[in-house]
Amino acid sequence: MARYIFITGGVVSSLGKGLASAALGALLQARGFSVRLRKLDPYLNVDPGTMSPFEHGEVFVTDDGAETDLDLGHYERFTGVAARKTDSVSSGRIYSSVLEKERRGDYLGKTIQVVPHVTNEIKDFIGIGDDEVDFMLCEIGGTVGDIEGLPFFEAIRQFSHEKPRGQCLFMHLTLLPFLNASGELKTKPTQHSVKELQSIGIAPDILVCRSEHSIPQKEREKLALFCNVRSESVIAAYDLDSIYDAPLAYHKEGLDQAVLNAFEITPAPKPNLDVWKDVSERIHNPEGSVNIAIVGKYTQLEDAYKSIAEALTHGGMRNRVKVIIGWLDAEKFDTEAVEPHLEGYDGILVPGGFGERGTEGMIKAATFAREKKVPYLGICLGMQMAVVETSRNLAKIKNAGSEEFDHEAGKKRFKPVVYHLKEWLEGNRTIKRDEKDDKGGTMRLGAYNAILKQQSQISGIYNSELISERHRHRYEVDLKYRDKLEKCGVSFSGMSPDNRLPEIIEINDHPWFIGVQFHPELKSKPFEPHPLFADFIRASVDRSRLV
Repeated sequence: MARYIFITGGVVSSLGKGLASAALGALLQARGFSVRLRKLDPYLNVDPGTMSPFEHGEVFVTDDGAETDLDLGHYERFTGVAARKTDSVSSGRIYSSVLEKERRGDYLGKTIQVVPHVTNEIKDFIGIGDDEVDFMLCEIGGTVGDIEGLPFFEAIRQFSHEKPRGQCLFMHLTLLPFLNASGELKTKPTQHSVKELQSIGIAPDILVCRSEHSIPQKEREKLALFCNVRSESVIAAYDLDSIYDAPLAYHKEGLDQAVLNAFEITPAPKPNLDVWKDVSERIHNPEGSVNIAIVGKYTQLEDAYKSIAEALTHGGMRNRVKVIIGWLDAEKFDTEAVEPHLEGYDGILVPGGFGERGTEGMIKAATFAREKKVPYLGICLGMQMAVVETSRNLAKIKNAGSEEFDHEAGKKRFKPVVYHLKEWLEGNRTIKRDEKDDKGGTMRLGAYNAILKQQSQISGIYNSELISERHRHRYEVDLKYRDKLEKCGVSFSGMSPDNRLPEIIEINDHPWFIGVQFHPELKSKPFEPHPLFADFIRASVDRSRLV
């Protein structure tokens, strides 16, 4: 039976609950325990799949095809434990499930209420996989006191009450603001946050206090006294140079020891933190730097490309260089020349996205990379735009484009070298889709295999001819243009097992020009960089030394 750790937040949002949860998971692993992390989000969307990146940031995709919160990316990167559909849930999904049951008559005509029906649904979700791991870490999105979050708080209160004593622990993350005028840390916001939590029947066992300044012992004791926790359970969370310092920083502050003490696990196994010491050393002691341009449509919000930025960092760590990212708005290049902006970069990455906005700028970036022999990595839409670029400029299909843009515009303008994917194989099942289907959950989602061409650049990078990668798309490169493009030097070097869907393209006479339909960034970790990003950075470093 798992022990449960519930992570809540107060005062303000975006304090780093996800990072604290991920770091704690990594520390418990370092002591030999198995962990699983999950996120409970109070928003009413069924999942973030149809939400704008400006609203929610990146959508993280699991192997089994769930569109989830970006915090699950943190969980995977820090623990290496692959997330599943049952690791992320929203209020919308909970309410949908309850209403479906009511429509079926499962409640036998009873009045449906938040308590017990909604809270029971949440508790059932939390209890999934109870016997699989030593520790289950559950992060509650939002902040205590939010109206939409109340069912979740009530559910975890009930859940802890129903479990044997000592089986559940509450960790509360809060802010300790510093007033420059008076030169003091203020504990009142934290006290009020804890008071709010206590008013709904939850008493925190551990306080994690975000602060820009060191927390004197006097303040720690004050917090312990008025928040009813032990002083050694008041943990400081300071700003870090790198998120990958978090496990070592939290260990130094005694977070993992406080958790084990609260569960009365004594004597506790000693931690082996060698992996995180190596990660920290590689982060802080690079032997050079490399400049990478990300030409995307959501560059105003870096969280929209969170996993890509982290995967580039991991690739830099493997090559012992610091990756300096330039965030370039693709839409600007729709009307402007790219050369002045891209000169000086050692590698160009064009990420995924939806819709026509900014795509002509992405095509120009691909042209620049191909002609100037700059390493190019195109991901999802980035691969599709590379195919459009080579179709127009090498295969001379002048009006080459994507069917997606015609659908968006409501009229036919392009010869669709990228078309709407209407069916694909998922195991032994054929999945069929129509362009008029609901947008939510209808894409090709999750992990799919690809067969790599022998002696290709990509098979050398993976050191394998069979790979599995995560997808999130509803448009696909049309195979009927393959022969024409291959005559121009574009190699279709990765295909689906049934040989119907192009997964990878590369340009033969280019040092490093690769486009992939999938999202390799989702599987990259600081202690295990994704081979594609590691080699992309290697190629970019090689170019930087030649220039």
